[in-house]
Amino acid sequence: MPKFTEKRISMMHGILLIALFACAAFYIGEAQFLKNISFSPMIIGIILGMLYANSLRNNLPETWVPGIQFCSKKILRLGIILYGFRLTFQDIVNVGVSGIVIDTIVVVVTILGGIWIGRLLKMDRETALLTSIGSGICGAAAVLGAESTIRTQPYKTAVAVATVVIFGTISMFLYPVAYRSGWLDLSPQEMGIYAGSTLHEVAHAVGAGNAMGTEISDVSVIVKMIRVMLLVPVLLILGFWVARRQKKDVNANAEKGKVSIPWFAIGFLAVIGFNSFNLLPAVFVDAINYVDTFLLTMAMAALGAETSIDKFKKAGAKPFILAFCLDLWLIGGGYILSKHLAPLWL
Repeated sequence: MPKFTEKRISMMHGILLIALFACAAFYIGEAQFLKNISFSPMIIGIILGMLYANSLRNNLPETWVPGIQFCSKKILRLGIILYGFRLTFQDIVNVGVSGIVIDTIVVVVTILGGIWIGRLLKMDRETALLTSIGSGICGAAAVLGAESTIRTQPYKTAVAVATVVIFGTISMFLYPVAYRSGWLDLSPQEMGIYAGSTLHEVAHAVGAGNAMGTEISDVSVIVKMIRVMLLVPVLLILGFWVARRQKKDVNANAEKGKVSIPWFAIGFLAVIGFNSFNLLPAVFVDAINYVDTFLLTMAMAALGAETSIDKFKKAGAKPFILAFCLDLWLIGGGYILSKHLAPLWL
């Protein structure tokens, strides 16, 4: 058998292994308890991948590694592109100026503030950046998009994902309790904007919104998806930043200094534009979104498979301290913005 064919077969073994993890994640995700806390298959996927990395990884052929890496890079980018089928430009119009302005402020302050706090904590720069982007935009999906742009080590991605999952889940439970107890003096429209502009994952916005009623849920999901759209300009800026940083490296050659445009982000925006014309039946779009969730779950499982406990220990407590600080800003700052800015355009 030709050597090239053997490599292709070994690579397929790695891809199939990750696909099995994704299938298992979907099956486990059907548990009612996990549905109640909006624990998406993507999160379960990275947990399964990490369990594999810390148990069976050394017992499987190294020739499978290229297949695992293919899932964490190529399949990841395809998943980000197809994520655009969850959005339309009409959604932006429906929520109005207030949601756009507040989302933009939240994203900019969270990312820049996170980078600044990371410096104060003397954190690894890439981990701080991934954690800040995950907190500021859309949790795991944003971390994956940023990771694909800066091409950092997989364990840093896993650490960043862990932080947004933990604090996003806490906030998802906290918001409905605080709203129903009267601690948050917000109208349903303002509460929807608050939840959508500050909760980490799309699943968190859906879960918290449903717990507070349809009127709030509809607004929170749309505002959250506008935050997802802001991933595109963030990734473009990130691509220019990476190129500029490499140019300053005295050891960087001319090729390294070129701007790396994340084309998958452009593809993501193009898919949103196509989806805005409503050319496909809803059942097709639902099917695409289901496949997309599976692809992103594969990417998460592959990233988890590259992450050992030793690497988590290496990262230390600083990423979680950073995520905690950012969560305090999202809860407090987001409330102030929703209370005082949202009424200006509602």
